[in-house]
Amino acid sequence: MTKTAVGAIELSSIGIGYRVQDEMLKSAAVDLLIARTICSGKYLIVVGGNIDAVEAAMQTALAIGDDAVIDHLTVANAHEAVFPAMAQSVVLMPEEIGALGIIETFSGVSALIAADYAGKAARVTLFRLHLAMALGGKGLLLMTGSVSDVTAAVQVAANAVRERGLLVSEVVIPRPSTELFQDYI
Repeated sequence: MTKTAVGAIELSSIGIGYRVQDEMLKSAAVDLLIARTICSGKYLIVVGGNIDAVEAAMQTALAIGDDAVIDHLTVANAHEAVFPAMAQSVVLMPEEIGALGIIETFSGVSALIAADYAGKAARVTLFRLHLAMALGGKGLLLMTGSVSDVTAAVQVAANAVRERGLLVSEVVIPRPSTELFQDYI
């Protein structure tokens, strides 16, 4: 299935998370991209697919999740770089390394919206989208490109997360040491 839309929900209850996940998958033809427990006893679910299916799955999730919903979003036309960055399947060539942009968020869901905004704002390579696991429930987005593109992408992404009240930090490193990219090249 071609994934053009993405939906994500973060819940305060693991048990309710399992129930929400089950009902989301039964309610619509979506691909399960991530479903797991995350730090401090929460549950994260990310689905992809066509917009109608993702919206239907998210409506189901919100109805069942009710008071356990911490954060959620639906992105109708997600930037194509979001999916490989989320799958942590991006490999950088040494010549692709430029400035390093970092967005750190208080929730995994908000890092996903940061990635979509950053990818659409400038010519950057999104190479890591880390959603909550082993981060104390936080989200982390890493990108590279020219200093001007990374700066623009970080500003736009940070503003989107700031509007949600979930921004921890926004960082641009113009000339990073190559060791910062060691896991990606």
